[in-house]
Amino acid sequence: MLISEIIQTLPFSVKASRRLFLAGLFLSSCGVRQSIGREQLTIGTLTYGAGNQTSQYDGLKQYLSEKLQSIIQIEPTFNENKALERIKARAWSLVFAPPGLAAIAMSQYRYTPLIPLDGNSNLNSVLVVKKDSLYQDLKSLAGKKLAIGQPGSATGYYFPIYNFYGLILAELIPSATPKAVLEAVAQGRADVGALSLQEFNTHKTEISQTEFRVVFVDRHRVPAGAILVSPDIELKLQDSIHQVLQNTPALIARQAGFIPQGTVPDYKYMVSVVKRVRSILPTDRSQLTQKPIRLF
Repeated sequence: MLISEIIQTLPFSVKASRRLFLAGLFLSSCGVRQSIGREQLTIGTLTYGAGNQTSQYDGLKQYLSEKLQSIIQIEPTFNENKALERIKARAWSLVFAPPGLAAIAMSQYRYTPLIPLDGNSNLNSVLVVKKDSLYQDLKSLAGKKLAIGQPGSATGYYFPIYNFYGLILAELIPSATPKAVLEAVAQGRADVGALSLQEFNTHKTEISQTEFRVVFVDRHRVPAGAILVSPDIELKLQDSIHQVLQNTPALIARQAGFIPQGTVPDYKYMVSVVKRVRSILPTDRSQLTQKPIRLF
């Protein structure tokens, strides 16, 4: 009896398995590598002006691949706006999310925090002006041009707009990165810029021939960011990812910037700030480009 005739006499489930096996042999003979049974996980990150530099995650990528038996991809984005697009599309399995992105992803797109990112003591939002300017406080900045970060930035967008509530500004100048915020102030396109104290200390020396000073510090503590997991990842795999991350070797975790055994921050206040700002200023492009702009 021919093999084809034998197959016809077999139960459906056996025939299906047989066909899959034969298909696999055919694909192998064609040089096509099979990945059946291997989950692919995409990790989203923010790089700002660092391009596609993701070397800090090399150790983590290899560790997760081995422990989860998965294909791990690292996908960097240039700023928060691009990151929000990926989060909204649920294109990322895991996200290394700074606080503003974390608050939005959790409250609007059902991402779940697993592990805290390595926090920083300088995450306060600050307003920066040229050193020789006459501005002294928030009220003195009424009617001026404000350079802000992208929607999704806690210190460069949500907290500064929250603090300017009740005032009219001449213009908002959205800037792609924290360094671009300082450049807008240095070039005179903006009177004041908003970013974190950490970012200010990092980039102020990179802007030649311009000295800055901090005119306002928001005293609210901005929570550290977190590694978030997509709601599209099945719960069993989420638990496995969480456990593996908690057991990450110290050197790999330090390079990637997270605390394996840390406690996830409380984002309740951060979420409330995001909601308030969105009620004041929807993120529609036409709203951001109005002149003047009324923040009430």
